[in-house]
Amino acid sequence: MILIRAKTLKGYQLDSWNGKIGKVEEFYFDDHYWTIRYLVADTGNWLTGRQVLISPYVLEAVNNVKELITVGLTKKQIEESPSLNSDKPVSKQFETDYYGYYGWPIYWGGPYMWGYYPYLERDREQWKNFTPGENGWDPHLRSTHQVTGYHIQATDGEIGHVEDFIIDDETWAIRYLIVNTMNWWPGKKVLLSPQWIESVSWGEGKVSVDLLRDTIRNSPEYSEASLLTRDYEIGLHRHYNRHGYWVDEKIHEKHCH
Repeated sequence: MILIRAKTLKGYQLDSWNGKIGKVEEFYFDDHYWTIRYLVADTGNWLTGRQVLISPYVLEAVNNVKELITVGLTKKQIEESPSLNSDKPVSKQFETDYYGYYGWPIYWGGPYMWGYYPYLERDREQWKNFTPGENGWDPHLRSTHQVTGYHIQATDGEIGHVEDFIIDDETWAIRYLIVNTMNWWPGKKVLLSPQWIESVSWGEGKVSVDLLRDTIRNSPEYSEASLLTRDYEIGLHRHYNRHGYWVDEKIHEKHCH
């Protein structure tokens, strides 16, 4: 597992099974699990006027040295997939058609982050064993581009704004928001987990957390040079008196096997 910034991935080359298909533009995530559901590709002049969405189901490898992501699809598959105008929001109907076309297990069809599993099932043989469960839910997709700049509201006032997202390249969950607090403590950036968010006002562009400004200010600092080691994460969670997402996911995995 590698934790990587969304803005770092922007501009990475996308390689299909038979040639380059474009670059990473942004991501769509759902506001329930805060998990990346689609990578939005900038295909240049190839499929103009279309939003090309790629699910993490087929994101096979992220190569940070070469700045490319391998996509387990052919160009023809992408070209013949259900089309979505680039100025249209992603509807539930489009997602249903899209998932049907590719044969992926629907992520909103069960109680976990990826529907039937808390992790991405990449074994294509397993995909045909999935049938939608009773515990389905209605996804609302947001773009990383749109949410960048949202204000962070602590219990006793504003504290900064969302500067970027840190994504786990194994489950494609957003693990942290990078919060820039420059108006309060120049130069300091901190991390907040989506699990600590109390509510989001999408209309007002505001993210509320049930934490005091001082608690956030005194949290372990994050910088571009910071290595997001598990030790750093443990220290961060300890500061907020929360247990880590890796604890929850171990419990879920036990239940699924």
